[in-house]
Amino acid sequence: MTALLPTLFLSHGAPMLAIEDSPAGRFLDDLAARWPRPHAIVVASAHYPAAVPAVGGAPKPATVHDFTGFPAPLYALDYPAPGDPALAGRIAGLWRAAGLPGRVDPLRGLDHGVWVPLRRMYPAAEIPVLPLAVDPRGDAAWHLRIGRALAPLRDEGVLLIGSGGFVHNLGELDWRRPDGPAPPWARQFADWMHARLLAGDTDALLDWCARAPHARRAHPTVEHLMPLFFALGASGDTARVERLHHSGQFGSLAMDAYAFH
Repeated sequence: MTALLPTLFLSHGAPMLAIEDSPAGRFLDDLAARWPRPHAIVVASAHYPAAVPAVGGAPKPATVHDFTGFPAPLYALDYPAPGDPALAGRIAGLWRAAGLPGRVDPLRGLDHGVWVPLRRMYPAAEIPVLPLAVDPRGDAAWHLRIGRALAPLRDEGVLLIGSGGFVHNLGELDWRRPDGPAPPWARQFADWMHARLLAGDTDALLDWCARAPHARRAHPTVEHLMPLFFALGASGDTARVERLHHSGQFGSLAMDAYAFH
């Protein structure tokens, strides 16, 4: 029997990750070779905000350049992966079966939280990709539940990814030092989260905002951390946690990546 794919949490950092050489970029270049090719990819993105669970159902989702102020070549990039409207309907059905609201957005394209990491992992853009929303006002338990409802898709060869940021404070970026060290507050938050993940301490993780050191400094807004809880929930009731990558950008962006087996 084919081994199940893990669920993944990926930090996507700045959009230039798509084309610049960096430790995180090189990590993503090699990541897809670790597991069998998925039949489809579902990405819960920090840049797809919605108060109700939503999934993109476009047959040919557009590549969305949802950022400003970057070099022109970045806006010329396209990631023409197909969609899968039937799978989108199945996802909405799994949510409803779990007592959750859910809807299919037939026009939603692929924001940079989706296509930037996938362009490095699967550059041929041949695998169907579905974007999935994150609620910027929701809590960790809500996103864990959204992910847990989709855990059966792993049996069907679907790769479930949460795309956000392990530490994400844009207000304290050090633009002068792209590879500069993380400040102490960022390290302390990341170390606490890492320890709780390895310990399987879900109760503490769900209460991260109250328990983790410098929680609100590490995440002034929560949308970049919620994809982590989606990926954790989608792995099922118990999971072996593996840190796949650890690096940083501009001091206050942690680029950590995790697999939940």
